[in-house]
Amino acid sequence: MIELLGCDFTSAPSRRKPITLAVGRLDRGRVLLQAVERFDTLDAWRDRLMRPGAWVGGFDLPFGLPRELVETLGWPTDWLGCMTLYAGLSRETIRQTFAAFCNARPVGGKFAHRATDAPAGSSSSMKWVNPPVAYMLHAGVPRLVHAGATLPGQYAGDPQRVALEAYPGLLARSVLGNTSYKSDDRARQTPDRLIARKTLVHALENGQAPLLQGAGLRLKLSHAQRDGLADDPSGDTLDAVLCLLQAAWAQTRHEAGHPRFGLPEFDPLEGWIVSA
Repeated sequence: MIELLGCDFTSAPSRRKPITLAVGRLDRGRVLLQAVERFDTLDAWRDRLMRPGAWVGGFDLPFGLPRELVETLGWPTDWLGCMTLYAGLSRETIRQTFAAFCNARPVGGKFAHRATDAPAGSSSSMKWVNPPVAYMLHAGVPRLVHAGATLPGQYAGDPQRVALEAYPGLLARSVLGNTSYKSDDRARQTPDRLIARKTLVHALENGQAPLLQGAGLRLKLSHAQRDGLADDPSGDTLDAVLCLLQAAWAQTRHEAGHPRFGLPEFDPLEGWIVSA
């Protein structure tokens, strides 16, 4: 049985803000949430992915940099060469290099973007703050490669361990629009955001999100799991489950014969967000 994973990632995990991993499986159109695991170090998370067994996972971190950025910097334009160079840089060097790139560009176009950013509504993968996705790529992708994962269209590792770039905001917005459902700031953990989380969970359980409707999928939760998703004001657990559902959608595409788990043709240097 293929294990499904959904990962809410942080590049600096701690006991207060761990990496959150939702674990589940498909059963006749239902996505069963079996466990939620948390890791307060990057290496503990990597070691979890290296355990024996087949899995398909959705990971909330970018899998590539904008081609425009890479070519401007004169970095290797093959994905593995680029990622190998990138992994060898310090975060401070990344910040300085990307800041210099942005400072040379006009207001309103400081950041380069990947082709997937527009349809997904995602931030540029070169951003180092709000959110620091450049550091997430730096911390996460080398460990996925170390764990032997295959990144469809980008890197051929173990075909039984398939890692897909996921973005929970894409699925959440299809239900909630621009309504906010989470915050790490206690002052912003409001009743309205609690209501939004409950609305989102209800839609996922009833298969009402467009992505789930198209694949005939719905989330299956216990009462305790439902309460746990609603009661986490940071949204980390819910985001992991949203990534899990994107992985489930990709697995259904694979079972239907799609060669890249539902991903379109895309630039391997940049990567693509699953279901965008």
